[in-house]
Amino acid sequence: MRPGQDTTFQAPLWRAIAVYRIAAVTYATILVVRNVSHYRLPVLAWPVVALMLAWTVFTTYAYADPTRRRPALLIADLLVVAAVMAASVPVVGRAALEEGKPTLAVAWHVAPVLAWAVWGGRRTGIVAAVLMGVTDLAVRAHRDQAALTGSVLMLLAAIAVGYLVRIAEVAQERLQRAIELEAANRERERLARDIHDSVLQVLALVKRRGAGLDGEAGELARLAGEQEAKLRSLVAGRAVEAVDDRADLDLMALLAPYESPCVTVSGPAAPVRLPAPTARGVAAAVAAALDNVDHHCAHGTQAFILVEDAPEEVVVTVRDEGPGIAGDRLAQAEAQGRLGVAQSIRGRIADLGGTVDIVSAPGQGTEVEMTVTRLA
Repeated sequence: MRPGQDTTFQAPLWRAIAVYRIAAVTYATILVVRNVSHYRLPVLAWPVVALMLAWTVFTTYAYADPTRRRPALLIADLLVVAAVMAASVPVVGRAALEEGKPTLAVAWHVAPVLAWAVWGGRRTGIVAAVLMGVTDLAVRAHRDQAALTGSVLMLLAAIAVGYLVRIAEVAQERLQRAIELEAANRERERLARDIHDSVLQVLALVKRRGAGLDGEAGELARLAGEQEAKLRSLVAGRAVEAVDDRADLDLMALLAPYESPCVTVSGPAAPVRLPAPTARGVAAAVAAALDNVDHHCAHGTQAFILVEDAPEEVVVTVRDEGPGIAGDRLAQAEAQGRLGVAQSIRGRIADLGGTVDIVSAPGQGTEVEMTVTRLA
């Protein structure tokens, strides 16, 4: 791609504006040639036409590069066109304008309005249309139906173009997300094939050969079986969409890889949609809770993840069958600088605007309930 080349959806719109500007200045020049003899100061008409031609060439070049489409250029575009329109008063003459003679700009003054609508959408397009419309009506010095209709049509054009730009932006964002999702799914399928052809087969072989053995060999076979189950769940589980932070993610897809012989994941069959930052934060907090289970409980302790999807909130509960936690143990750990639960779980959920409730007693396991609202 050449430096400054525009590859966005807006490129055809800017080219269309350039074509319109060239056609409009050509038409304005023809009218000046035909009507110049009736002007009050005909000799000054030619410098104005030269300015219009030069500005058309400059803006065609300037707007072609997205890096040059700055507010300064757009404001200058409005000022130059307004100055050309204002020059119609001394050049054409107030009497001729009141009789219905066109301004020097004719339809050329619509070009900056279209540029503002493409650059900033409907609102900026409307502002530019109002400014150009007021200038046009002030220069014409009459408020007949034809003058008002021209200003209204220019305003409607700004609204339509701005709306088109917004629709195109949304379509481009969705297309980009679809491309990212397709690429992620292809990469996932490739990794799944590689894992199935190598790692899973090796783990299955170790599990099968070591089944029934005692000692370290049996323990190795059991661990291999657990890892095989986790990998199979990851490979066969629901794909996680590759989307930006403004989109939603399926929380169940994020939690599916945690399922193993020791961890059971339960929840709705339908996707549980949450804003991407919220879904990732909850998944990270669940991972921290499972890490605590692995660290503080006996090997093989069963853990359960339950997802409840309500209209206004989502509740995720992590429960284990471990030895439980004494009533003051969490406070002591936090005072001693061990902030696993305080930061990894409570901190993450608090940042999302949610709450965490921990229920535990010695010998009765631990239950961590995390609640986040859909507005977080």
